[in-house]
Amino acid sequence: MEKSEMDSKPAEASRQTRVTILDVASAAGVSKSTVSRILDERLPRSDNETSRRVRKIAEDMGYVRDVSAASLRRGNTMTVGVIVPRLTDTVMAMLYEALAKACGKSGRFAIVATTDDKPRADRLAAESLLKRGVDGLILSTAREDDDFPDELAARGVPFVLALRTDGRSLSSVGDDRLGGYLATRHLLDLGHRRIGVIAGPSYASSSRGRVEGYRQALEEAAISVRPDCIVPSTFGIDAGADAALHLMRLEDRPTAIFAVNDNTAIGALSGLSRLGISVPNDVSIVGYNDIPIVSHLPTPLTTLRVPFEQIASNALDLLTSGAISADDRIRISAPTLIPRKSSAKPCS
Repeated sequence: MEKSEMDSKPAEASRQTRVTILDVASAAGVSKSTVSRILDERLPRSDNETSRRVRKIAEDMGYVRDVSAASLRRGNTMTVGVIVPRLTDTVMAMLYEALAKACGKSGRFAIVATTDDKPRADRLAAESLLKRGVDGLILSTAREDDDFPDELAARGVPFVLALRTDGRSLSSVGDDRLGGYLATRHLLDLGHRRIGVIAGPSYASSSRGRVEGYRQALEEAAISVRPDCIVPSTFGIDAGADAALHLMRLEDRPTAIFAVNDNTAIGALSGLSRLGISVPNDVSIVGYNDIPIVSHLPTPLTTLRVPFEQIASNALDLLTSGAISADDRIRISAPTLIPRKSSAKPCS
């Protein structure tokens, strides 16, 4: 046997027997995300029975940190990988620009990859960015019931979620529940009692939070939440138009619509115009995000302004420095209601 073959066998055996976070989790009888959090050097060291037991099991099993992950933490390349669904979505473009600006202030460079909001593409984009030596990842593509963040954590890859969260990972998000509440409260204060919502996709925490805020405001006003007034959608303009048409077909149709993002609100404006329905004389509309175009529409859109620069700054800080406590794992930035002409008192 040639020497090169002999040399390769110990290395191959080592790779096959390498202890992973998944092995530690199985031995400890806890989830891989729990092990990842306990062994994550970026986080404050926890000192409880479970943490001590997991660390002891990891030590006894010979768990060793992934060297490539360790190099990511040291920030050798001063580059950050950013994964967004698409840059044709103005919200994601605004987030990326804010992240690029935040990176620039600290001498870093942001590289973006788009995935069309498809889980498999998220994984491919992450691998591509990691092969290019980025120091960590910022993802705005988190989905409910997707274990990709747990997979990254199990591998020791530094990452932060932005705009959307899974409720476990380091995240920088807007206060979506508060925003949904403020939007609906604004319409209630104007006198509306039949308020529809274009709800966005249920897999996104941002959509779910905004709908929760809508529900909270109605319940506080002692108004029953009508399931037929909650219309699921994508985040696209066409979906907003379709959802508005659905709401207008209801027997007791709404006098106001809250759209959980500005794109669907723009779509709603278009759909209502085709029906000859006037905004705000017949129906009021409130959007979300305050993308630049909405203040220049023929009927300027009432919306919630999201502090993208603050969200970006928090995301980068979490990526590079970690959380200072368990309560700091998810940083939440408050939106601001921006009233414009698309919302008014209902016609009597």
